Amino acid sequence: MSRQKLYAGVKLRELRTARSLTQSEFSRRLGVSLSYLNQMENNHRPVSAAVILGLAREFGYDVTELSVDEADRMTIDMQEALADPVFGGDQVPLGDLQLASSNAPAFARAFLKLHRAHRQNSERLASLSEALGNEGAALSPLPWEEVRDFFHYCDNYIDAVDRAAERDGNDLQFDRQPALATRLSDKHGIMLRLATAAPLRRLDRDAKTLIIAADADTATQNFQIAHQIALLEHNDLLEATLDLARFLQPEARAIAKTGLANYFAGALLMPYAKFAEAAVHLRHDLQALSRQFGTSVEQTAHRLSTLQRPGLKGIPFFFVRVDQAGTITKRHSATKLQFARFGAACPLWNVHQAFETPGRFLRQLAETPDGNQYFCLAFDVSKPAVRFDAPIRRYAIGLGCEIRHAGQLIYSDGLNLSEKFEPIGISCRICERETCHQRAVPPMARQIAIDPDLRDTLPYRLA
Repeated sequence: MSRQKLYAGVKLRELRTARSLTQSEFSRRLGVSLSYLNQMENNHRPVSAAVILGLAREFGYDVTELSVDEADRMTIDMQEALADPVFGGDQVPLGDLQLASSNAPAFARAFLKLHRAHRQNSERLASLSEALGNEGAALSPLPWEEVRDFFHYCDNYIDAVDRAAERDGNDLQFDRQPALATRLSDKHGIMLRLATAAPLRRLDRDAKTLIIAADADTATQNFQIAHQIALLEHNDLLEATLDLARFLQPEARAIAKTGLANYFAGALLMPYAKFAEAAVHLRHDLQALSRQFGTSVEQTAHRLSTLQRPGLKGIPFFFVRVDQAGTITKRHSATKLQFARFGAACPLWNVHQAFETPGRFLRQLAETPDGNQYFCLAFDVSKPAVRFDAPIRRYAIGLGCEIRHAGQLIYSDGLNLSEKFEPIGISCRICERETCHQRAVPPMARQIAIDPDLRDTLPYRLA
C-alpha cells in the first residue's frame, strides 16, 4: 500500500493566524524548530507524525482536515484544464501544480476561473453562427458549472443549512409523513394532498395545498415535502447562503437554491448527529440506514458523502451518479479521488458494470495513477415507471473511500483488502497509463507516435 507525504502548509498557517500566534510560539507548542515550521508552512517539508499529534494535543485540531482540502481538488482541476489544446500540449509537472494549489490558492482559483471563462466564450462563439442564422436563437449560459463548483469547493457540506435542518429533523417522529403534514398544517396552514398523475411536487398557493405525486415512493414523497418546508421556513437562510456564493448568472443562483433546498431535505430526514452515529453502528449498511430513516438508498448514500462537519466528521466518501451513457450527473469527493469535470468516468470503474447486475452491490479494490487505493461500491438505481407509458429512469451510484477506512464498511466483509487492486483513472484526457486497453483518447499533454508496421492494443504509442 502506498504512503503519500502530507503537505498542509496553508492549513498550518490558517490555524496559527486564527490563534494569533507567532511562528516562534507555534513551533514551541508543537515541539519543532522554527526553521522546520517555516519549511512546513511553505510546503518544503511534509507534516510529520509528531506535528500531527501536537496539533491534536495542543489545539484539539481535527487532523482529518489536513488530508483532503481545496488544494487537492484544484490540483486535479488545473491538470484537466491544462489538457485543453489551447495550451499547445505543454506539460506542467504535477509537483508544480500541487505547489501552486497549496502555496498560491488565490492564483490557482484565478487560473481556473480564467479557463472556465475561456471555455464558455469558446462554446458561445461556436454556436454564434447558428444563433445568428436562426431567428429567436439565444446563446446559452453555463450555470451548471457554477453550481457544481460551489458544492465541490464547499466539500459538499453547508454548515448553517445542515444545522438548521438537524434542529427541525430532531423534532420529527419516526412516522415521517404525518409529522411533516402536521408541520405544514400547523405552521403554514397548508394541507398535504397526494394526487395521481401529478408532478412530484406542486404548491398551490391560492388553495394553500401542497400536492405530491401519489405514485412516487414514500421516500421520494417525504423528500419533496421536506424540500418545500425548506423554502417556506428557511428562505432567508438559503438566500443569505446564495449571497455569499456570489454566482455570476441568475440561472446559477436559481439552480443552487434548488440544490440547497434538496440539501436541507436530506439533512432534515437524516439529522447529522443521529445519522452519523447510526452509520457507525450499522457499519454504513445503506439498506439498514434507509430502513431506519425512511429514505431511499440513493438519498442515504448521498448523505454519507456530506458528513464533513468539523469535530464530528464521518468517513470521507466519494459519491457519484452516472447515467447509462456514462455521463456523471452528480459528483462529490471528500477523498483525494476527484472526478473529471468534462467527459465520462473511467470505463474500468465498477460503476459502469452496475447496469448489468441490477439489484446487486458490486465491490472493487481500485488504484488511481497517483498510487492511492480505494474501496469502491456500485449499485444500480431504477426509477420505476408508474404507468404503462411512463419511462423508466436508470442510474448507477458509486460510493467509496480510501482503503484504510474500508474495514468500517459492512461491504468489505469477506474481502482480502490487500489483494491486487484494479487500475482506474480520472479521465483519458489526463490519465498517464500507457497500456490501458480501454483508453478512448490519448492524454492531451502527451504526443503520440504511430508505427504503420506495428499494431498493439492501441493503434499508437505515447512518445
